Amino acid sequence: MEGNIAASTSADDGNICREQERLLPIANVGRIMKQILPPNAKMSKEGKETMQECVSEFISFVTSEASEKCKNERRKTVNGDDVCWALGALGFDDYAGPLRRYLFKYRELEGDRANQEKGSNSNTREVKEESQPAVVPTQLKFDVIDKRINGSTSWPF
Repeated sequence: MEGNIAASTSADDGNICREQERLLPIANVGRIMKQILPPNAKMSKEGKETMQECVSEFISFVTSEASEKCKNERRKTVNGDDVCWALGALGFDDYAGPLRRYLFKYRELEGDRANQEKGSNSNTREVKEESQPAVVPTQLKFDVIDKRINGSTSWPF
């Protein structure tokens, strides 16, 4: 009997780990919720957990649709255009349009950054690389989002 208890506990631990892996981090969810709520608002643990499950399910739902499109087209990589398509196909047109505009601006900024790097001579590039770490593309995205959240009144597009 004791062996069965240990086995079921071990299996339950595995399920809990898998469940946590598919959810967004609760701290991030709570931080985003806090930014949109009035300063004196309180959030219960259950409220954060419910929102965590909802947004994780939403992301999984949209990603699954985008992935299915890629599979049908015999592609292995899901890109931003696929996510925009999936949002529209699932009836989330209110999100698909702004995301397309964001993706366009993001790609435009990345193109400008790449052109600036190509335009500088090799000596300048070597000094620049030694003195500053390269900007990671996702960091650029988060910088734009941070500006929006921390005071800007309109999206940059």
